[in-house]
Amino acid sequence: MSRFFRQAGDSDSDTEESDEELLTSGDEEAPSKPAGKPTGMSRFLRTAGSDSSSSSEEEEDSEEDSDAETEKKKGRFPRNDSEDEDGDEDEDVKRVIKSSKDKRLEEIEATGKVMDNALKINDWVVISAEFDKLLRLVQRQSNVAEPIPPFFLKKLTSLEESLNAALAKEKEVKKKMNAVNARALNSMKQKVKKTMKEHEKELSQYQADPEAYEREYTLHSQPVETAAVKGKKPKKIVESGSEEERSADDQFTTVGKGGKSMQFTADAIFKTLKTIHEARGKKNTDRGEQMRILEKLLEVAVTSYQRIRVLLALVSSRFDYNSSVTSYMPIDLWLAAEQEVDRLISIVAKDSAYSIQENTEEYDELEERSPETEPDGIVRIRGSIISFVDRLDDEFTKSLQNIDPHGTEYVDRLKDEKVLYRTICRAQAFYESSHQSEPLARVIMRRLEHIYSKPDAVVSALESTLATSEVSPSFTLAASSTTSSLIHALCVHLYKADNSLLRTRAILSHIYHHALHNDFYTARDMLLMSHLQESIHSADVFTQILYNRTVVQLGLCAFRCGLIKESQAMLQDIFSTQRVKELLAQGVHQQRFQTQLTPEQERADRARQLPFHMHINTELLEAAFLVSSMLVEIPLLASIDSEEQKRKIISKPFRRLLDFADRQVFTGPPESTRDHIMQASKALQDGEWEKCRDLIQSIKIWSLMPESASVKEMLAKRIQEQGLRTYLFTYAPLYSTLSLSLLSRTFSLPLRTVTSIISKMIWNEELSASLDPSTGVVVFHRIELSRPQQLAQVIAEKVSNMVEQNEKALDVKLGTATGWGDRGDTKGEKRGEQTQERRGRGDRTRGGLRGGTRGRGSRFAQGLGNQMAGHLSQRAR
Repeated sequence: MSRFFRQAGDSDSDTEESDEELLTSGDEEAPSKPAGKPTGMSRFLRTAGSDSSSSSEEEEDSEEDSDAETEKKKGRFPRNDSEDEDGDEDEDVKRVIKSSKDKRLEEIEATGKVMDNALKINDWVVISAEFDKLLRLVQRQSNVAEPIPPFFLKKLTSLEESLNAALAKEKEVKKKMNAVNARALNSMKQKVKKTMKEHEKELSQYQADPEAYEREYTLHSQPVETAAVKGKKPKKIVESGSEEERSADDQFTTVGKGGKSMQFTADAIFKTLKTIHEARGKKNTDRGEQMRILEKLLEVAVTSYQRIRVLLALVSSRFDYNSSVTSYMPIDLWLAAEQEVDRLISIVAKDSAYSIQENTEEYDELEERSPETEPDGIVRIRGSIISFVDRLDDEFTKSLQNIDPHGTEYVDRLKDEKVLYRTICRAQAFYESSHQSEPLARVIMRRLEHIYSKPDAVVSALESTLATSEVSPSFTLAASSTTSSLIHALCVHLYKADNSLLRTRAILSHIYHHALHNDFYTARDMLLMSHLQESIHSADVFTQILYNRTVVQLGLCAFRCGLIKESQAMLQDIFSTQRVKELLAQGVHQQRFQTQLTPEQERADRARQLPFHMHINTELLEAAFLVSSMLVEIPLLASIDSEEQKRKIISKPFRRLLDFADRQVFTGPPESTRDHIMQASKALQDGEWEKCRDLIQSIKIWSLMPESASVKEMLAKRIQEQGLRTYLFTYAPLYSTLSLSLLSRTFSLPLRTVTSIISKMIWNEELSASLDPSTGVVVFHRIELSRPQQLAQVIAEKVSNMVEQNEKALDVKLGTATGWGDRGDTKGEKRGEQTQERRGRGDRTRGGLRGGTRGRGSRFAQGLGNQMAGHLSQRAR
């Protein structure tokens, strides 16, 4: 036993030997313990002979219990006797449990004393550091809805006086203070000025009547009871004390993070907004808690200025909730944000005295503002409604990209587009009234992107939501009467914008809409006059995707209108790349030829994908392209007979599929769309146009095309015409004359149509023949080539090919080689025309010399909307 637990009769000599006894082990001290009484009483709590036996026994029992508990809680590392003695001493000392409020006040006062001591030695570096600490402590007071302590206000007033005196003294004395101290002094001057401005209201109350302010503060404070505890239970009692402090009020209060009570009032809105704004983006920030606080602030907001400020912060916090790039915003948060943006637009639309702008003059965010306090009567608040609209639209698109399009959830999500479209139109109305041109153009572009590719019925459903809105834009479907006129009005407004990107996207959307409504010639002329082919390669990826979609839709429009050659020429470029889905943003890049994409590139590709409901059916697109190629290529194959000429192909994808079909030993019934078209091509080559027509019309994919019955009827007519041309190219060498009425009956065409087709072939020098109207026959002219003529023809072809190869090599060397999306090179167009002229000249020569069995002529020129080049024949002559 230690020397502190000796009996009262021990002599003082025992005490003097304490230093030697402390070095002895427990085994050596064991014999000196009184038997049966392992007492734990401290020598500081006893008096000689004054302790009664009963109290001693009770204390010994309690100490035995506590020692037993201590032994159970001990770890595997033993403690020495001195540690046990010190622990016993601390356990028996009376402890005063203080509330967190009292601790803050004591810390504030201690900080003030440190500042007073530093003032005596003119150490402004220490004063500046302690003042920052003092401000943090006072901010904690405000966070838990506690009033500002009078000590802080008193210290702030005295600090201002000391600052003024120090600055005045610094000007007078000859010896200046050191640079570090001078910088701290200037910094303190700014800090005190800013702090006094923030607490101007409390300072005025304190300076008017300090005693009254202190009494009010004392009444607001709640007394905290002290408690003396023994043993190892201080933690539990501290918790109970804090619970008593929080439950001092009988009513329920909002408790924030860390158990701090929070009270929301209209006066403290701006301070709370500032606190939330400072915590935004920091680590370990509870975004959900921030949104709940802002929702409470929105409920207590009184003025329009307060509501606008809270709504701007609330919408931003909802968008910050989901910081991931790959995942989309939760739908409930999106709907809440959309309603709040709609409410924000309603506030600023009803009251023109408030305006939200991206660029404003600096203003104090902690003060209330109203039209009366502004010079021109308009309160300009820093914010951006268009950025909220852009983010809502982007999150809506991202959610559609990530939701399974074949489930009901996708359809339910797509219904929210009506609400989003209504918000976009209301934002347009606000920017029209506030005359902000740049955000107005952006919001009109967003509106245009929602309606340019949709049928009239869907656009009417979207526009119907504007009937219930109290504000509406100047361009509406009700005012324009038709969808085309509405889109025309929106695009014309964007054509006047300063942003070239918006103008480009507007004209592409306009062309797409015309093509969707089968207005091919208007869409084609707009595309040619815009000269987008020359500059689209320098545009951003999303605009290039829109360009690809527009060209493809224009090709489908030409196909629906029966313009087969134009359709084949437009669809040829994109199908030759074998990346149709990727170019249309309807599928990711396929890993071919061991080309690996980085994870960043894959994520970027997936982020660019269009929602499923905006896809252009690639199977329908392929069917239109292959049928157009069939109607162009099959007559061409029939018009040539040498292998060298057969290598000159127009459509490589079609010719590759046709060669593959020719190599098949056994051909079964057609199953896919390609099988139908390949077998129809073989039937057309053999002159069986009726079988070709039946195979083409039996393709089921035509049901997805608008007005499928008229499309099938058009295809039947084109197959009859191309069947006639193929027949003439194939069998012209075998006839000297051929009856027009026989051709009319064979191909079920009117005699007038047969005469017209043969006349065009003769005019284009594709067929060396003449018409005899008196007898109703076509007379074929046959001229055999001599050996020198044949050699000259071969040499001319080889020279033409050599010139073309040189031009391509020169383009590659100069770096002007073009690809998909860069087809508008003026020099390339001229070279292409020259090449076509040379080819046409040679083909016409062959056609005239060999009875029309060869020669493509200029009608196969590859260009958008090229007409029959009759002037080429005049040049050739």
